[in-house]
Amino acid sequence: MEKTFVDVILPLPLQGPFTYMVPEPFLDPIKPGIRVIVQFGARKFYSAIIYKIHQDAPSGYEVKEVQSIIDEKPVIYPENLKLWNWISNYYCCTLGEIMKAALPAAMKLESQTKIIKTEGYDDIVLPENQELIFQNLEAKPKAVQQIQKELGKQFSFKALNTLIEKKLVAVEEKISDKYKPKLEEYIFLNPEIKEEQQLQEIIDSLKRAKKQQDLLLHFSGLIQQFNQPTTNRIKKKELLQGTHFSNAILKGLLSKNILKSVFIPVSRIDAGNNIQKGLNLLNPFQEEALQQIRKQFEYQQAVLLYGVTSSGKTEIYTHLIEEALAKGQQVLYLVPEISLATQLTQRLVNIFGKKVGISHSRLNDQERVEIWNKVLLFEENPADSYHIILGARSSVFLPFSNLGLIIVDEEHENSYKQFDPAPRYNARDMAVVLGYQTKANILLGTATPSFESYFNAKSGKFGLVELNKRYGKMELPDMVVADIQWAFKRKKMKSFFTPQLYDEIEQALAKKEQVILFQNRRGYAPFVECMDCGWIPKCNKCDVSLTYHKYKKQLTCHYCGYYMPMAKACHDCGSPELKTRGIGTEKIEDELKQLFPSARVGRMDLDSTRGKNAFEKIIRKLEKREIDILVGTQMVTKGLDFEHVSIVGVLNADNLLNFPDFRAHERSYQLISQVSGRAGRKHKQGKVVIQTSNPDHQTIKEIMGNAYEATFSRQIAERKLFKYPPYFRIVKIVVKHKNMDNLNIVAKQLATMLKENKELAILGPEFPLISRIKLWHHKEIWIKFSKTKNLGGLKTFITTCVLKVKQLPGNSSAIFNIDVDPM
Repeated sequence: MEKTFVDVILPLPLQGPFTYMVPEPFLDPIKPGIRVIVQFGARKFYSAIIYKIHQDAPSGYEVKEVQSIIDEKPVIYPENLKLWNWISNYYCCTLGEIMKAALPAAMKLESQTKIIKTEGYDDIVLPENQELIFQNLEAKPKAVQQIQKELGKQFSFKALNTLIEKKLVAVEEKISDKYKPKLEEYIFLNPEIKEEQQLQEIIDSLKRAKKQQDLLLHFSGLIQQFNQPTTNRIKKKELLQGTHFSNAILKGLLSKNILKSVFIPVSRIDAGNNIQKGLNLLNPFQEEALQQIRKQFEYQQAVLLYGVTSSGKTEIYTHLIEEALAKGQQVLYLVPEISLATQLTQRLVNIFGKKVGISHSRLNDQERVEIWNKVLLFEENPADSYHIILGARSSVFLPFSNLGLIIVDEEHENSYKQFDPAPRYNARDMAVVLGYQTKANILLGTATPSFESYFNAKSGKFGLVELNKRYGKMELPDMVVADIQWAFKRKKMKSFFTPQLYDEIEQALAKKEQVILFQNRRGYAPFVECMDCGWIPKCNKCDVSLTYHKYKKQLTCHYCGYYMPMAKACHDCGSPELKTRGIGTEKIEDELKQLFPSARVGRMDLDSTRGKNAFEKIIRKLEKREIDILVGTQMVTKGLDFEHVSIVGVLNADNLLNFPDFRAHERSYQLISQVSGRAGRKHKQGKVVIQTSNPDHQTIKEIMGNAYEATFSRQIAERKLFKYPPYFRIVKIVVKHKNMDNLNIVAKQLATMLKENKELAILGPEFPLISRIKLWHHKEIWIKFSKTKNLGGLKTFITTCVLKVKQLPGNSSAIFNIDVDPM
């Protein structure tokens, strides 16, 4: 009989796939997309995904066998693997890196994976192979390798995977933002009480404990234990809700061993209540835009919806979602950051109920597996599956089987770009490719399109629909430029505020209105300086000054996390004359509390929103008008809708305009326009005050005139002249080494090799703005080439050069990161 082999994808950054032989007992269940356990190297075992089945025996080495099969059905579909192949080729990364990014940790079991028991399941009855593993686990996490060693041949990866699916055990996660699984307490009758007569005797015996007797009767009435019960347990809060029974009474029954309790992990993905609202009626402008989108979808798969802030783009999305669901299709709704989903989730749930699922990186691993399985379930059981996924960039990896519509909201956002680790993909571009591969319609929506998307729309690659009217009678905000230099010279600045902005804040507070202030720098001050000798505290692992955080009384590196207490004196000369330099959101918050002592000031930045629900709490406070002034970083620019915000202040537009990047003016226009859109969204015209030292800057004038087209035309001409996107492609290679001299040698070797191809324009190697991070020295090589050139051939040449340099003597400790279409 001819031997059967499989090529598998391992969750490792190695060029694959890798070939294994299929033992005869596994021939029937084996199929592409299922997970198997394979040995890689001398001792390690990994869960791998079957990529291909064939009869081509590899030569030159002994082929290992597949150890066991985890799944009965595929966990990913051929369409997923097709997308993975595209990502691997386009973004110059391995399939293993894609697998690592795509699958939840619990679906990537390996020898070093640590497993821990879930509380409250000690009395559960399990099949023998699962029971052996379950009883082997102790209170502490245990590595799979250790469990294998102790159980020997009795160990089964499939049994372990079943325990994970049943949530009886959990994969220990090692992430900085870890939070505990949500547990719900359930109450059930002691299993030793097996007959109704036995229960009645116990009830009668509680005559002296009248309240406990009443609670047990109440429990029996709800559960109907001996009358064909649909369930034999009830949530504790449901048992006690709306009754006079207290926790103490319940504890009495638990202590007497009549009732028992168990804590069960439950979904944090709240589908809301079952009361659903219908779709809102569209105004004539929205209706016309919707008709245009439908028409363009007839001959264009991708359409750009260019609609001003508050034009009601979300309402158009919901109508398109309804149409896709009516056809029995799935919908992927992408947002750049899950913070955007705080308000959006409730709007979608109100319309579509339990069909909506949320997917993002802050979910714990069990929740991510739950989302994955519910999306996977759609093909065979749509009723129990998610029809709509609202999620951040990683949602493009989910196993959709019948995708009909992809919405990319705020498509201009650079949050769609994954920076580290590989794959360094752009979810907006991946969504377009996914749509083409699955024949789904793609709608890109924004008030400030990325130049690449607008260029594609203008050149006919995408459809284009414009929506130029705000919803209802809302007007675009009145925009004012405040000259910081003029105010400084005349000594009219009040702290960081020009007279125009200060007066507007004062008037807004007097009218009980709210204010949003935008400063794109967190912390209290970017750096601290000695006034006598000029000493500035710097990170000992990175080439960057430490940022002062007043509330923590710390100097912190925003790149590696290193911190130290705030210095009381200069470390060089001993002088106590240390002054903070520059302004961050903490400092502005501090100053506002002094200038407006009666105002309630809030802050929204990475530091204030680290907790899982911290962002939602700030949003709720703002909606309930418990915050008068909100100061924040670019988080405050992202599509949020607040009824009573009348004033928006941009504290320093110069930081954005003068950033050394070819996209600086594009991003400045986008950020300032987006934050301006938060003003006056409901009943009255809002006002925006832009503080700058250069009020005559061309981009500022274009923002004032809402002249996106002018900014685009001016910048696109420059990009064509200097060979930048969208006319040329860019690939950035970052070379890292812990030794500076070795780094210079390696980077020069790579640049020399790349320059042999005359179709490539090579810039560098050169040090970036921050040339050392976490003790690794960095050098960058930027590669430009025309879009008309053979993309696949040039990328193959680039990756081949990197591999050749890596294999040269002395270069094994160098790291090469390839970033295609860097942001």
